[in-house]
Amino acid sequence: MKIVIPGGTGQVGTVLDRALSAAGHDVVILTRRPARDREVHWDGETPGPWTAAVDGSDLVINLAGRSVSCRYTPANLQAMMDSRVRSTEAVGRAIAAAARPPRLWLQMSTATIYAHRFDAPNDEATGLLGGAEPGVPGYWAYSIDIARSWERAQDLAATPHTRKVALRSAMVMSPDRGGVFETLLRLVRLGLGGPVAGGAQYVSWIHDRDFVRAVEFLAGREDLTGPVNLAAPGPLPQRAFMRALRAAWGVPVGLPATKWMAEIGAFALRSDTELLLKSRRVVPGRLLDAGFAFDHEEWPGAAADLVRRVRGAV
Repeated sequence: MKIVIPGGTGQVGTVLDRALSAAGHDVVILTRRPARDREVHWDGETPGPWTAAVDGSDLVINLAGRSVSCRYTPANLQAMMDSRVRSTEAVGRAIAAAARPPRLWLQMSTATIYAHRFDAPNDEATGLLGGAEPGVPGYWAYSIDIARSWERAQDLAATPHTRKVALRSAMVMSPDRGGVFETLLRLVRLGLGGPVAGGAQYVSWIHDRDFVRAVEFLAGREDLTGPVNLAAPGPLPQRAFMRALRAAWGVPVGLPATKWMAEIGAFALRSDTELLLKSRRVVPGRLLDAGFAFDHEEWPGAAADLVRRVRGAV
């Protein structure tokens, strides 16, 4: 297949590019700073020569959008919104104008679209979408607005010959530099990988190889459209999540952090506590119903595999 990945130079794009290229597919990356022959320049907003890569492709996987690992200032939140919506609209226009449009458009979304909750998991059918929720900072609702606007931009695109799927992805765990797993493992190695604010908040995740397998599965299933959760079936409380990661690395103890300590740490890392404190209890209802089998369903085994790969690369 010819596969075009707008925004494919980040962590998730690196995971997909590596696996899909190794499988023999022709992968083209759309990026603002092309550095390789198969990377093509685009600005994420306006038409240009990059649209020729979309015309005649088999699959488009749009990952473009400003990183969420930043301070959630009004300016940064607006940049997150604009970069996601505008790039999705640009991809939609390119597909609509293509003489030979791709048969499938996989659009990155986020599991953050679901409500902050502890009582039950969120799947696509019965899950609660987030919004203005009691007991959480008001600005968290803007993250939900971003997710909904992101998906709406794909929904509104006039692409009748292209199947559309929104990937409501949990955190993709891979051993690559710059990813969330590297950050979490660094905390463990420093002795700081304990529960945060009690650690009752759920963590949803997906192993990088299951993420790639899920993308390949969706590409082969003509009957699946709309939102699909890309998350392992075993979300777990943050305290258990970090305990399993400490065990995988061989560190028996991790210092706990209170909410205010997390706020100081997030400020120092130029990030935001929503990424630590929101309870994301998300399960892959539609994938499981369609017959997808995860290689890594539970976090302890996935963490052990990722640690082995990190140590093998050292």
